[in-house]
Amino acid sequence: MGAPFAEALIAGVERVTAWADLLDEINVFPVADGDTGRNLVVSLAPLRRTARGREETVRELLLAARGNSGNIAARFFSGLLAADSLEQMTDAIRQGRDRAWEAVRDPRPGTMLTVFDALVSAVEEGAGAYDADWHGRVVGRLEAAVRSTPEFLPRLKAAGVVDAGALGAFIFLEGFFASLTAQAGTSRPVTETFRGQLAISPGFREEGEGGCCIDTVLAIDGDQEAVAGRLAALGESVVVLRGEGCLKVHLHARDGQQMRSDIAALGEVVRWSVDDLGAQVDAFRKRPAGQAVHIMTDAAGSLTREEAGRLGITLLASYISIAGRSLPETHLSPEELYPAMRRGVKVSTSQASLFERQERYRSVLERHRRVLYLAVGSAYTGNVSAAAEWKQANDRADRFTIIDTGAASGRLGLLAVAVARFARSAADAEAVVRFSRATLERCQEYVFLDRLQYLAAGGRLSRGSAFFGDMLHMKPVISPQPDGARKMGVVRDGDGQIRFARERLEEGLAGNGTGALIMLEYTDNAAWVTEAVLPEIAGRYPGAEILLSPMSLTSGAHMGPGTWGVAFLP
Repeated sequence: MGAPFAEALIAGVERVTAWADLLDEINVFPVADGDTGRNLVVSLAPLRRTARGREETVRELLLAARGNSGNIAARFFSGLLAADSLEQMTDAIRQGRDRAWEAVRDPRPGTMLTVFDALVSAVEEGAGAYDADWHGRVVGRLEAAVRSTPEFLPRLKAAGVVDAGALGAFIFLEGFFASLTAQAGTSRPVTETFRGQLAISPGFREEGEGGCCIDTVLAIDGDQEAVAGRLAALGESVVVLRGEGCLKVHLHARDGQQMRSDIAALGEVVRWSVDDLGAQVDAFRKRPAGQAVHIMTDAAGSLTREEAGRLGITLLASYISIAGRSLPETHLSPEELYPAMRRGVKVSTSQASLFERQERYRSVLERHRRVLYLAVGSAYTGNVSAAAEWKQANDRADRFTIIDTGAASGRLGLLAVAVARFARSAADAEAVVRFSRATLERCQEYVFLDRLQYLAAGGRLSRGSAFFGDMLHMKPVISPQPDGARKMGVVRDGDGQIRFARERLEEGLAGNGTGALIMLEYTDNAAWVTEAVLPEIAGRYPGAEILLSPMSLTSGAHMGPGTWGVAFLP
């Protein structure tokens, strides 16, 4: 696979990642569960790493695919990746389109399948010159296909939006072909292209939806076609992808436990993931109303994707690479990261590409009148400078405000929570900015490391120091500050950590801490933090609100399992 083709695939994935929140916001078909963007980001992640070859990439797509849209897209790309040259592109696109249609038990026009049909028609009209004219003609066909989706699906027409999966396919393909034809940077904003079709009608109501959304990989020793036929009758929204010796299955079911038993009777369950549809639909219904200013922050703050969604916060994620996979930290499971670190698996972190970050700023500014970016401290990443450079070139109306918080992990997460809550009732955007700066000055955090070996593995401490520190049971306490992580003390055990936290809270909170906001962060030690730390803090500060939150995975990847922290705001 040539470099231009690989680069074009990455450009497409990065565009989908940058606009994933919008896809979630308009996701009403087949169920209003708000997860199309998430599913496509996870499902298409293997396209970032195609150097291992076509077969391995197709296999990783099969294993990574999630949700209706992710599984259908994975099947399309298994065909597209057959192209070894631009001359083979038309045949590969046709093959991908056919595979996508075949994967769905009940294929419906009005979904991304319609976009793939339009793509085939466009590229079959004539040999691809892959120039500006060709790009404009193909993208125009794809735009029309996306706009037409409400005409096929009454549910979309009732909601007043285009299909989220179809839009996701368009966003990818526009970025992909722009890269291939040297047209990068020429595309119109998605919000302009589909103006009037990206906001759910006030009168749209999602009916109650129960059950679960299941993605599983089934090892099959026998007739795949026969098993696929039996699977098609087990649930709704069934998508079956065929791989070497296995089937990848997506479906909706009423009873997840019973469905696992039924599927296990057909073959060996190799992977199993399940989402609660009822909870997702409920979260979709409760999306926050507009604010005086939209809050954006880095996922390096200890704030989950779900909590950010409830507060109406946009998260800008860095990437974690582990065992050959690379995912935004908001889409990686702690249950995968920390056990791997304990086994000695190499883990690394990286920032999103400059293109992806810039596309993300563009996405947020196109959808909100004012945006306040509470950026992770410039001592930790280059996000502040990247945002400032983009603002200077693109924000003539001064709608994008950037604050270098100097913070990370819990301090950044707690600041974002407080500011987002304040923004719900603030009179104007400037009041929110003033509140943010004042709150930042009062917010503190202490992080308790269990072992020094992980800092050494990441090059942040000499291996000799880590060895002797661990041998002597030294557990450092650090605090993320504007100039970097500062060592605040050393303790010997968990009891010492709790005493240290209690002393700092007593210094920072008055009386019973009435009105204070406290965040307890955990890595793979949620049970210990909940059973040993939480009662101690809650008993001393009955007037405070205490949040339990997983530590940001970029922080956890550097500081290691067993780490925990406390952030607090008087």
